[in-house]
Amino acid sequence: MTSIIELLEVNKTYSTAAGDFVALKDVNLQINAGEFVGIVGKSGAGKSTLLNMINGVDQLSSGEVFVHTDGKKLSVHEMSEDGRAQWRGKNMGVVYQSFQLLPMLTLVENIMLPMDLSDNFNPRKSKERALELLTLVELEEHANKLPAFISGGQQQRVAIARALANDPSILVADEPTGSLDSITADHIFDVFEHLVSEQGKTIVMVTHDIGLASRFSRSLVIADGELVDSQPDSNLDKTFMRRR
Repeated sequence: MTSIIELLEVNKTYSTAAGDFVALKDVNLQINAGEFVGIVGKSGAGKSTLLNMINGVDQLSSGEVFVHTDGKKLSVHEMSEDGRAQWRGKNMGVVYQSFQLLPMLTLVENIMLPMDLSDNFNPRKSKERALELLTLVELEEHANKLPAFISGGQQQRVAIARALANDPSILVADEPTGSLDSITADHIFDVFEHLVSEQGKTIVMVTHDIGLASRFSRSLVIADGELVDSQPDSNLDKTFMRRR
C-alpha cells in the first residue's frame, strides 16, 4: 500500500504557568492511502494535538510530518504559513465536532465557501459541486436552508460535505460524532465508510469512544501523548483500559 501521511518522532510541548506540558511524545505513525484510521483516547490524551500536527494548524516542537501529494513528498511544517494553508485547502478536509457552519449562509453556500477561499470558484460549477455533495449526504432538499433550521446530525453531514468541497484526498475528523446520538453517529460513519470504499479517501478520525474502534480499518490508542501500536479489536478494550 502507498503511504500518504508519515509522522517521524513527533513531539509537542506546551509552556504553561505551571511548567511544561508534554502533549505528544515520540510519535511515529504511517497512514496508507485509502485507510480509515481511528485514534482512540480519553480527554487530554493528545488526540486533537495529533490531528493538528497532521494538518499543520499547530507547530510541532520536534520531529517531522510528511504528506504525499501528486507524487511529491512534502514536509508539512517546512511550508510557509500561506503555503500550508493553500495546500490544506486543496488536499485536506477537516471535520470538527462543533460543525462550524457559518449561520448567515445557506447550506449550499457553506459548501461553496472553501472553493472560493482556494481560488477554485466558478458560479455554476461550484454550485453544481455543492449540490452533488449535499446529495451524497442525503440533504439536497435542504440546500437553501440556513444551518439553524436543520438538526445537529444534519449539520454534521453538511460539515462533511463542506470538507469535501475541493475533492481532497485526506479527511481528518476531530470527534465528529461526540455530540450526536448513536443513530445519527451511525449515519456519519456510513458516510465515512462510503468515502473510503467508493471514493478512495483516506480518513483519520479521533474519538474518546472505545466502542467505535471496530468501525475503523485500523485503530490506535493514544494515552499521555504516546501512541500505542495497532491493536486487534479483541485486545483494544484491554489496551485502552490499561493505558488509562
